[in-house]
Amino acid sequence: MFSKILIANRGEIACRVIRTARRMGIKTVAVYSDADARAPHVELADEAVRLGPPPAGESYLKADLIIEACKATGAEAVHPGYGFLSERASFVEALEAAGIAFIGPPANAIAAMGDKIESKKLARDAGVNVVPGYLGDIATTDEAVTIAADIGFPVMMKASAGGGGKGMRLAWNEQDVRDGFEATKREGLASFGDDRVFIEKFIESPRHIEIQLLGDKHGNIVYLNERECSIQRRHQKVVEEAPSPFVTPEMRRAMGEQCVALARAVGYHSAGTVELIVSGADTTGESFYFLEMNTRLQVEHPVTEEITGLDLVEQMIRVAAGEPLAFTQHEVQLNGWSVETRVYAEDPYRGFLPSTGRLVRYAPPKAGKNGEARVRVDDGVRQGGEVSMFYDPMIAKLVTWGPTRESAIDAQVEALDGFDIGGISHNVDFLSALMQHPRFRSGEITTGFIAEEYPEGFTGAPLDDTLTADLSALAAFIGTVHESRALLIDQQLGSPSPAAREHVVRLDGGAEHHVRFTLDKVVVDGGEPLAFEADYTPGQRLLRARIGHRSRIVLVEKQGRSLKMTTRGGSHRVTVMTPRVAELARHMIEKVPPDLSRFLLAPMPGLVTRLHVAVGDKVEAGQAIAVMEAMKMENILRAEKSATVKATPVGAGESVAVDQVIVEFE
Repeated sequence: MFSKILIANRGEIACRVIRTARRMGIKTVAVYSDADARAPHVELADEAVRLGPPPAGESYLKADLIIEACKATGAEAVHPGYGFLSERASFVEALEAAGIAFIGPPANAIAAMGDKIESKKLARDAGVNVVPGYLGDIATTDEAVTIAADIGFPVMMKASAGGGGKGMRLAWNEQDVRDGFEATKREGLASFGDDRVFIEKFIESPRHIEIQLLGDKHGNIVYLNERECSIQRRHQKVVEEAPSPFVTPEMRRAMGEQCVALARAVGYHSAGTVELIVSGADTTGESFYFLEMNTRLQVEHPVTEEITGLDLVEQMIRVAAGEPLAFTQHEVQLNGWSVETRVYAEDPYRGFLPSTGRLVRYAPPKAGKNGEARVRVDDGVRQGGEVSMFYDPMIAKLVTWGPTRESAIDAQVEALDGFDIGGISHNVDFLSALMQHPRFRSGEITTGFIAEEYPEGFTGAPLDDTLTADLSALAAFIGTVHESRALLIDQQLGSPSPAAREHVVRLDGGAEHHVRFTLDKVVVDGGEPLAFEADYTPGQRLLRARIGHRSRIVLVEKQGRSLKMTTRGGSHRVTVMTPRVAELARHMIEKVPPDLSRFLLAPMPGLVTRLHVAVGDKVEAGQAIAVMEAMKMENILRAEKSATVKATPVGAGESVAVDQVIVEFE
């Protein structure tokens, strides 16, 4: 066994690997860029080595610097995590040449599976189902149009070296191919240095299901059940669960055996994942097809760990050290259900625009047992740290386990309510809304779920009458606490009045509710008195309460005279008033927000790569005005209405901040 390993990564996955290595008695070495000098993974490791400036190309992607760090610290092996150098065959070869072990698969397997075109040919030859498509080089847009028509629309255009949702375009007709082929080539070249594109049939009502594999250097390969990863946005996974609510034992066995055959064909060892696209419309379960093989640890590996009881990082380390697997296929467990949600620094209320900056507040929910469920938080950030523009915007992974799918989902909803994140935007509300969505809970999901259920964007989870009543009761309780504290202020004029036991609570939208407290009961709008139990101190952010038989966790933020209350996937502005103040407030004039429709504002921080208009140009609604690049993705900014360009404060090649004016209209 190794005595010291280096983790060639950062963030939550680096912390994750370090924790397992420490439990195994193995010393660890962290590497970092200048942006991560004070990051948690640096402090968690036994040693740390600086690589270089913040850009990944000058630090985490420099194989020679990683090897130098190994030699300087005496690290015998490297765990690559995911991303960065994890699937680069040349890195594995360089490590081998330096006498350093790679905790991952052999270089030839990485090379074989890294090219999406060649990997599909290998899969086909190994007897794995493949999606109908064209796997040769496509030189021109006209050629792409002809090939797409021969396959039959709809088709998917994909960058050969793509991954992570980048370099993919769906085409429903010839015009879509003409519009998207060159953009797909550009994204492939910008993100992966390879502009080759292939085209394949798009499977309608698709589900994204993947098989986790684990093999050793002695020829033993097993599959560790499947993961359902169909909840995606722009081809990037948002929610994963294991097992899949769609997969039957017969499907699991057929998928697993085909994926093992593919791994065996390329001499695979270590952890790896075969991604499959499955037709949800085919109830026979026979319509599953090979997408790609990820020759590394997956972001979503914790859900597999939760249902099998295995530590995949430990298994990877043991395999790299030459140990055989300690179990056979028949001994692989499938116990209960696990769900993972990815907490990202992005704003779901503004089209999921990335958010970077300082984590002014960060307090995740408590990990451990919660009744019959378990809660696990994998993160690599801390309060006061920075979510950098240079790297993936992930804040944390929330993983829950329960004996049933419903219990694991319920644990997610409660745990998501327990996050307190401030200073940047995040997607916790959106994740909670997904967990509560009736269609998700039914298991009838496809990769189009988010686009189909939120076609106009996300505005928060819907309020029901019960939640409205509970929020009103909690807001009135907070109001009473604040009033009681105000009574303690010394040297007030006149005799202080006791804190009111009755309040009118106004929620955003104008709805009002009358709340009255009687001893340990609360009555909302004259309804049934409910037992009420809560503890709150002014300034406290997370309020935990029990109303009747329901438990509530609400994030409370004071905003002027109002409260912002966040729970169950929605944020609500609430005003608490005495009945007399509420009566007078109805006569107050509301402030009208300014009209910003004459400006084209930057929806995110990024680089303006192209500006299609000049002063004096007339534009129509929907016309492309500018192109921005953010997170290596192109974003087309369009006019909202017909107008004439008055000014262009920003030109092509300039970096902009969020909400910065790019174009002003007359």
